[in-house]
Amino acid sequence: MQRRPFIALITLATALAAIPAAHADDLYGTIMARKSIRVAVPTDYPPYGSVGTDMQPRGLDIDMATLIGKKLGVKVELIPVTAPNRIAYLQTNKADITISSLGKTAERAKVVDFSIAYAPFFDAVFGTKKVKVSGFDDLKGKTISVTRGSMQDQELEQMAPGANVKRFEDNNSTLSAFLAGQTQMFATGTTVAAALQKMNPSLDMELKVILANAPCYIAMPKGESTLLAKINMIVREARTDGTIDKLSQTWLGAPAGTLPE
Repeated sequence: MQRRPFIALITLATALAAIPAAHADDLYGTIMARKSIRVAVPTDYPPYGSVGTDMQPRGLDIDMATLIGKKLGVKVELIPVTAPNRIAYLQTNKADITISSLGKTAERAKVVDFSIAYAPFFDAVFGTKKVKVSGFDDLKGKTISVTRGSMQDQELEQMAPGANVKRFEDNNSTLSAFLAGQTQMFATGTTVAAALQKMNPSLDMELKVILANAPCYIAMPKGESTLLAKINMIVREARTDGTIDKLSQTWLGAPAGTLPE
């Protein structure tokens, strides 16, 4: 007498379990139906993303988000994020894609999918000229500020285990710690350091060691193959027709050159 309801429950549970798989690739459809795309971008990381004098976001990542929206034919909703939460915003459905100077790692690839690269990015350690550094061994015992959860944070952990790393929650705090003399050096992208030097012409600063060449990728939730294909098509076309080189020239001072897939 009890078997029929029990079997029905099993059948229902099986059907419900299949629903996520059936709808795992529907974000592109949602974006097109909504007629807008929510893009997580930085506003504390010039020249990739910052706030202009008009209080509007500006930078390479913001221009890339605008290009994506234009090519998809939808409105762009910019969502400011910091390095520690830019992937979390995808996982909690607060953003559809992340364009935030994001490097691709095996660990990150477990939780998000990446487009082909859209911009170059070199990571390095910078400091005042009075701090003598000729290699990674010289970083031992030195204080270095870095943004928590960033590529530079991971690279320092691997390449300079003896350094005294001070971690901060956003890029502005990382740079401010160095400017205030709280740390001897800081780790960031070379373009960010160049922008900092431009804003502070009297700053006695130089590149100490290069950590990595880590190009930027667009991230999105895993399994969204249609959206991934569309984004890759837009980026590939922009790389071919020179748009990416123009954006890189505008914001980074040099063409993007050859970028990895």
